[in-house]
Amino acid sequence: MRPVGGPSSDTPPVSDAHDPDAHDPDAHRSAAHQSSAHESAALRVVTEAVLGLAGEPSLEPVLERLVQAVRDLVGARYAALGIPDEEGTGFDRFITSGMSDELIEAIGPLPRTHGLLAAMLTDPEPYRTDDIRADPRFEWWPEAHPRMRSFLGVPLLFKGDIVGAFYLTDKDSGFDEADVDLVRGLAAHAAVLIENARLFEASRERSIAEERSRLARDLHDALTQRLFGLNLTLEAAAATAVGPDPAPTVEAIHLARGLVDSALVELRTLIFELRPPALEADGLLGALRKHAELLSRAHGVPVTVTDARPPAAGRPGAGGERELWRVAEEALSNALRHAGASKVTVTVAEEAAAEPDRSGGRTLLLVGDDGVGFDPAARSIASRRLGLVSMRERMEAAGGTFEIVSAAGRGTTVRAAVPNEGGAGRPEADQ
Repeated sequence: MRPVGGPSSDTPPVSDAHDPDAHDPDAHRSAAHQSSAHESAALRVVTEAVLGLAGEPSLEPVLERLVQAVRDLVGARYAALGIPDEEGTGFDRFITSGMSDELIEAIGPLPRTHGLLAAMLTDPEPYRTDDIRADPRFEWWPEAHPRMRSFLGVPLLFKGDIVGAFYLTDKDSGFDEADVDLVRGLAAHAAVLIENARLFEASRERSIAEERSRLARDLHDALTQRLFGLNLTLEAAAATAVGPDPAPTVEAIHLARGLVDSALVELRTLIFELRPPALEADGLLGALRKHAELLSRAHGVPVTVTDARPPAAGRPGAGGERELWRVAEEALSNALRHAGASKVTVTVAEEAAAEPDRSGGRTLLLVGDDGVGFDPAARSIASRRLGLVSMRERMEAAGGTFEIVSAAGRGTTVRAAVPNEGGAGRPEADQ
């Protein structure tokens, strides 16, 4: 624990003689009672969080209640819980308490992991200070950001790994060791909740993938052999047909053979599509189709994929396809987890070059749903909870474009485009 602005390690301890409550039994009993009350409240918070996770389809509402409870327990004006993304350069989730949607929108997009936000994700020890701006790691605030003073940061540790952090600010009396102990205990439980949710999701995806593989083997071993045997039988029947006019029989048998051949083709296609998606092996469209089939089964929501490109359309390079794939994954996850959609569509189309001297055009990805929708300008939602910042940055880094079309009650469409090989990228006006 490294308090900033407090007494150094060389400062002698303060004598009890300077503490008017040091020898007051009533004061000690009052402090003990208050500590017990805080512990009981913290236990209640953890219990409610665990029960809430069992009843909620999503982890986020549980974490929102947990952040609110942590803020109330320690008496902070503001609180947040940050969960880093896979790259470690931004946040997958950043849940706040104490700020209105209007204030969050005025602040603007969440900064990337830097300064004290990043420090809590790299050092496993809690940190507190009476003046956050006095810390050398403090960098800056956006213009509309509240000017905070006291700060407490507590990493969320799971088996030695930092999976997130609590951030609390502006407690009138400053944060003390009792606050650190309280938040640290809640952080340990929050880390378990987060990791259990991740493990559950990974287990569900793995179970579905294993079921797909098993089904593919069963289809190949049983149905393929039976259909092949039926085809041989019909072929033999056609060769040995007898009667005054065998032509109708032969025609019917050949028709049956054609149906069996078609069934074999469809079966091989089904087996191929049941294999786990691999972008490098299957290409963007093939990987999207396999992923859509997997998500449809996992969430019970139909996800359809359409290739709207003409046969001679250009194709993005491997890097562009990879970025479109990552955007598609994020957009599909949002649609199925947050939108309450009854159907989701994925379309890959060609976007012609905007100027004659720009060859190649762009490959356009559209992910649409008929869910609840939201206001893309409300950055309190878009910047913090749906991964929209990372999707936009991916497209910009690839020389492409990114757009969200949505409104409350009218669903959402994600538009992402990258240059095709040989193309010059997006027009200057878009940059």
